[in-house]
Amino acid sequence: MNTPTWVSLSYLVAAVCFILALKGLSSPKTARNGNLLGAFGATLAVVTALVSEDLDHLALILVAIVVGSLAAVPVARRVPMTAMPQLVALFNGVGGGAAAIVAGMEVPKTGGGFALVASLFTVIVGSVSFSGSMVTFLKLQEIMTTRPVVLPVHGVLFGGSMAAALAGAVAVFVDSGEGTTALGVLIGVAVASLLVGVLFVLPVGGADVPIVISLLNAFTGMTVAASGYVLSNVLLLVAGTLVGASGTILTRLMAKAMGRPITSTLFGALKGGSTAGSTAVAGDRPVRSTGPDDVAILLAYAQKVIVVPGYGLAVAQAQHTVRELADLLQERGVEVLYGIHPVAGRMPGHMNVLLAEANVPYEQLKEMDEVNPQFATTDVVLVIGANDVVNPAARTEGTPISGMPILDVDQAQNVIFLKRSMRPGFAGIDNELLYQPNTTLLFGDAKDSLTKVVSAVKGL
Repeated sequence: MNTPTWVSLSYLVAAVCFILALKGLSSPKTARNGNLLGAFGATLAVVTALVSEDLDHLALILVAIVVGSLAAVPVARRVPMTAMPQLVALFNGVGGGAAAIVAGMEVPKTGGGFALVASLFTVIVGSVSFSGSMVTFLKLQEIMTTRPVVLPVHGVLFGGSMAAALAGAVAVFVDSGEGTTALGVLIGVAVASLLVGVLFVLPVGGADVPIVISLLNAFTGMTVAASGYVLSNVLLLVAGTLVGASGTILTRLMAKAMGRPITSTLFGALKGGSTAGSTAVAGDRPVRSTGPDDVAILLAYAQKVIVVPGYGLAVAQAQHTVRELADLLQERGVEVLYGIHPVAGRMPGHMNVLLAEANVPYEQLKEMDEVNPQFATTDVVLVIGANDVVNPAARTEGTPISGMPILDVDQAQNVIFLKRSMRPGFAGIDNELLYQPNTTLLFGDAKDSLTKVVSAVKGL
């Protein structure tokens, strides 16, 4: 059946919207418009599909859309910024699971050939993406430990599950995907693939979970592209390819930012080398602490201040207070910048989005490569909730973060470190920055501490 011209044009417009959305999301300044453009493209694609296709169960489809929207919209609007990575993991997992279900239903209809291969690929990879994403959600939500979990004979279980999934897929292909036997084997393939996803993510430590989320997102994109081939839907093919490609690129960039190859991130725990999460308390070495009044004086009479935000800033919801402090300092002639590490927070761009909420000017946000040369000429660095990304231990061999590029805040004249306690970050090791002679700690909730600093600055 020939596709009507208006349908092809609508899908083309939607595909262009997706491409332009990715371009917009590459910069904080254009990210909002890019997101809206992507949403418009998705809406156009869905409406076009509903209107142009002769659907047998349109009423049920519309009910499902309404139910899904009623559940998703309140969750998306109310989720705190600190839980955004978990939400992304859930959305990604649901996408992979949906692709696997659709492909599984198409298996008996393919009649064999490459279409059947694409369907089986989607079932396997989509199931891996679904179960793996659920485990990342549990880790980020701290429902389960963020430390690597390595089961007895973990490698054997992982390899056996993968082999079972592939063997089952071959059996289904030989039977051309038809018959009750093929259906039972297909269910076994899905179950084995779900187990692969769980065993794939369990050994990953907390600091590496965002990288795995990005990789699983790429997996979901590939399954959507394969589904597009099976369903003869060009838009699904284009959209899935875009997600798969962008997810793969992002995964590589994040692994580079962590200073380790992707294989070490994914399988390092099996040989004791992955970044492990921890709740251990740091050692009893002495540190220098201070109060809000002293911090206010140091900031107010500086010439240049760099703020380094981290996950603790998101937890405390202190972004607006930081902006207020920065405005006060700029009124006194102080230059204020923000140093952003690629993996600060729990997901790429986490800090950019957080600071955008407080309307921090985009030109003040400086990425790691741009801001690092400026620390040596900075009077005060204000570290708020960041830990591993400023830890000089990354320059030392044999630590869990060895080789990880960091923000060189230790080169500044003074470092003010806002912390709740001496607990380490996700890497589970002491932050050597805390014990350096140019570092002073301000203990307490970040928002409360910054509010006191703002009041002290106003009083000068």
